[in-house]
Amino acid sequence: MSILKIGKKKFELDKRTIVMGILNVTPDSFSDGGKFFSVDDAVKQALRMEKEGADIIDIGGESTRPGANAISVSEEMNHVTPVVEELVKKIKVPLSIDTYKSEIAKKALDLGASMINDITALKGDKLLINVVADYNVPICLMHMKGNPRNMQVNPMYEDIMNVIHDFLKERIEFAMFCDIKKENIVIDPGLGFGKRTGRGIEDNCVILHRLSELKKLGLPILVGPSRKTFIGNICGGDKPLPVTDRLEGSLAAACIAVVNGANIVRVHDVKETRRSVDIVDCIFR
Repeated sequence: MSILKIGKKKFELDKRTIVMGILNVTPDSFSDGGKFFSVDDAVKQALRMEKEGADIIDIGGESTRPGANAISVSEEMNHVTPVVEELVKKIKVPLSIDTYKSEIAKKALDLGASMINDITALKGDKLLINVVADYNVPICLMHMKGNPRNMQVNPMYEDIMNVIHDFLKERIEFAMFCDIKKENIVIDPGLGFGKRTGRGIEDNCVILHRLSELKKLGLPILVGPSRKTFIGNICGGDKPLPVTDRLEGSLAAACIAVVNGANIVRVHDVKETRRSVDIVDCIFR
């Protein structure tokens, strides 16, 4: 039986899909920027997602949408810290921090967060690996081509799944060499992060179709298809769907991800996703 321990919670990955609720405490995220920017609104949204069935709340203080500019440590700290401080007093599910900055991670862990979600796979801040190892917490390592500012500028692949597999394998080996325990590592193929979409090329669909190839790495797989551009492109035909109209496509992608090996789905629409993957779990697990 495969177990992932996050804080005080132990998740039996063979039995049930973990739903990670997205909490963007930023003014400019692609889907809900500014909607939960105030501490009060952020806390209410987190509690709502917990009630709807979220197993983890993933808090992000810096937008990583295509073209987004990096922000300073102090600015990100101002976004994240007050929300974590309030939520640890009110919520029962573990808190994850979506950051690549060691100072943000350390502060959040000190306050009571239990996981780090790093889109740079330990390449963005050389000190983050020490924080994760010292605190003995799970970390998600994601594949991304470039950075948010340039990742969608003409990305090219010969065999995208081979590229992702090899990248993640190297990052896993590096993490373990630096004293991060294997049982604390989660991997993410990075849907939408430097992946081609539109004009007949859909890298994200290839990844979802071949997701089971990452199972050979022997680690839990996290997938984040929620409201991504490729869903708008596919479902909208000649006119891509707006972010607010991508629920059905997001649910379909999440279900396919679970069927093909995902253990964690990172989503905006918790209630709908929880119900959908419960059915998939009942059929396939």
